[in-house]
Amino acid sequence: MTDSVARFLFESLDIRGAMVHLGSAWRAMHHGRGYSPTTRDLLGQMAAVTTLLGNNMKAPGRLSFQVQGHGAVRLLVVDCDEQLHLRGMAKAAADLLPASVPQLLGDGRLVLTLQADAARETPYQSIVPLQGDTLAAIFEHYLAASEQTPTRLWLVADGIRACGLLLQKLPEAERKDADGWNRVQQLAATVTAEELAMAPDILLARLFPEEDIRLFASRRVNYHCPRDEGKVLDMLRSLGRDEVASILDEKGEILIQDDICNHEYRFGREILEHLFPITQHILH
Repeated sequence: MTDSVARFLFESLDIRGAMVHLGSAWRAMHHGRGYSPTTRDLLGQMAAVTTLLGNNMKAPGRLSFQVQGHGAVRLLVVDCDEQLHLRGMAKAAADLLPASVPQLLGDGRLVLTLQADAARETPYQSIVPLQGDTLAAIFEHYLAASEQTPTRLWLVADGIRACGLLLQKLPEAERKDADGWNRVQQLAATVTAEELAMAPDILLARLFPEEDIRLFASRRVNYHCPRDEGKVLDMLRSLGRDEVASILDEKGEILIQDDICNHEYRFGREILEHLFPITQHILH
């Protein structure tokens, strides 16, 4: 399967859902990071759920989720734009051993930030405490608290792929079928990690053989975190010549680490003249 996300709708139940499968995009995100399997798999689940929710973006912008904890995993952050260009990172103790999610994250919060490209207004932000024994449960609580939308999530990740299944109960679900939401949840709860990696049409037919489901066309997901030296140079230029010169005098070079994209930028003394050229004035 390619890196993709697909929406679906239970035609007679007013229940919607989505499935995501990340392969090469997920491997590119954690390549060269040196994460422990425990940290890596949590970040993979975060990448899957961010893609599922980012797929609902209608206008140009960027959706970002951050899990900020006081445990061994201090930070998980994944964001994507409306084109499903994905990036993310984690900060955690090295060689982290398996443990429960509450033990790994400790007391903390989940932060959503939505920045619209077309507006200069302050980004929309929503913050909820971390509540749940799994990352899926944490996001279920967030969606119930912030959007009042009953949601169920199943997430799985390893070094090769990150996958997820999302179900949401819409307003007319009770009227259309009083038992529909309960029935669909029970069927979905039987899904295995191996099944989550199946193509959407195959998995939906396996999980819900008696239901009338409309599957929409899938969308491509990409890992997108290119180097941007121009942005780094603009940041250095904003410091001013004296500050940049002071750093060079003290360190001998300027080293900047772009954590979210895992890029390193190094500059020697030649950068001073490049950023702040001395204008020669010739008197006549």
